Amino acid sequence: MVIFPLFIHGQKGPDFSILTDKSFQKLYQNPEDCISYSQSLLISDKNIEHKIVLRNILSQAYAMQGNYVQSLTIYNQKEEEEGVGKNSQLYFVHLFSEYSLADQYQNLGLYNQSKKIISSILQNQDLLKSKDKKVKTTIAKLYQLQSINFGITRNYQEALQNLKISDQYLTGDNKENAILIWENKIFKASYFLRQNKLKEAKKLLNEVINEVKNNGDYPFIMAFAYENLSRYYFQKEDYLTAVKSLETGISQIENLPYNNIKIVFYELFTKNYLALNNDEKYYYYNNLYTNLKVKLDANKKEGIQYIVKLVETYNKKNFEIQKQNKIRQFRNTSIVVLFFVLGIVAYFLYESRRSKDLKKQLAFFEKQKEREQAIQLKDSIEKEQKNTEKESQKVSKEKEDEILQKLQEWELSTNFLSKNMSISILSAQTEVNTKYLSEVINSQKGKNFNAYINELRINHIASLLKNDPAFLNYKVSYLAEYSGFSSHGAFTNVFKSITGMSPNHYIQEIIKNKRS
Repeated sequence: MVIFPLFIHGQKGPDFSILTDKSFQKLYQNPEDCISYSQSLLISDKNIEHKIVLRNILSQAYAMQGNYVQSLTIYNQKEEEEGVGKNSQLYFVHLFSEYSLADQYQNLGLYNQSKKIISSILQNQDLLKSKDKKVKTTIAKLYQLQSINFGITRNYQEALQNLKISDQYLTGDNKENAILIWENKIFKASYFLRQNKLKEAKKLLNEVINEVKNNGDYPFIMAFAYENLSRYYFQKEDYLTAVKSLETGISQIENLPYNNIKIVFYELFTKNYLALNNDEKYYYYNNLYTNLKVKLDANKKEGIQYIVKLVETYNKKNFEIQKQNKIRQFRNTSIVVLFFVLGIVAYFLYESRRSKDLKKQLAFFEKQKEREQAIQLKDSIEKEQKNTEKESQKVSKEKEDEILQKLQEWELSTNFLSKNMSISILSAQTEVNTKYLSEVINSQKGKNFNAYINELRINHIASLLKNDPAFLNYKVSYLAEYSGFSSHGAFTNVFKSITGMSPNHYIQEIIKNKRS
């Protein structure tokens, strides 16, 4: 996703707005130029608000290239709050930081985490009523991000509603707002396509293409629009026109490092040439797609590991604080008990002075009592620790239901198609630790993690074969790769174990049923 610069009123307000607008436009023209230009601004500007916006633009430029680790590194660089005088400025810095984090999660495919952050921000009614331009622009972008999160789970009504609200916060009186409006139109068109509202989708895409042609050079937006226009023709089974749309779109960015959208073009070329039975073009674009996907998947996996470490560091600090609090409570309790015991001992020692025999008896009694209390205290502490450990190891019914709900939401995405899918990545995407995930999947799904993922993949590809005629023309090797399997043989074996027939047999049965 793309970040938009905000018009910030401060020590260098008007000049900074112009400079940032230029930096922002370069984001859509060439990410490398954007990085060079934005870094030069960042070095010379000391205003913390300016810095956080510039870092955000830099972060997005790296994300567009598929360099997710560098994108996260730029995001994670913290600025000193020195020199930020007004509370309103501090408030905006916090708001924009939360927004940037939600966008980073989305870039890495961690949509649930992104959705939670945005939902929390948008509960602030005072924020939603703000008249500040920079805040309103941020809100518009938040609603756009949330729309994408809903679109991933196929909740298209909510996705379209969020885009509608996003538009309400845009005035269209500057390039920043205009480009955001174009993006919203393209996203609306993509949701219409998925709902088979082809006429409405094509109208919006044509509007964007004509408006961009008349308002400057924005190759990324043009490529984005033509990519979705090709999907329109693909659904109409007009594969030749779909290819022409793809060729027009990729010509806009062919010599630019927009790897995050180039991979989409390569995949769509592959599908169309497969449907056209053009093996030469199919293998050419499939090779481009596979090579770039391996590179981007590795970068994304590294990015997820990076952000998981950030979260683990934060959780570790919280755990240490809780541990220190427990130790402090135990120490305070021990001191109270010790003073109590010492008080009793002192009392009986005073009384024992009047009687030598009584002194011996009391001394013996106190030693026994002190020993018993120490044993009881030790037993009590050990019992409490065992109970705590036992409770922490066992998944409660409420926690189990919560994890099952998260898995159900996650299953609506297609993240399980990734070849790099592992239980640690699933843990990051659902915010559930790996031990609980493994326990719930084994107990409630009746299978281990690998079997669970494989069943999701086979069910998904079986559904596509049944409902999307284009997939019936694909080779089994492509279906295997699309489903996330490491080899043709592994895919065939798992497919047969789940459906009771080979992929080829399954495809022939579908074709036979359609003919009859």
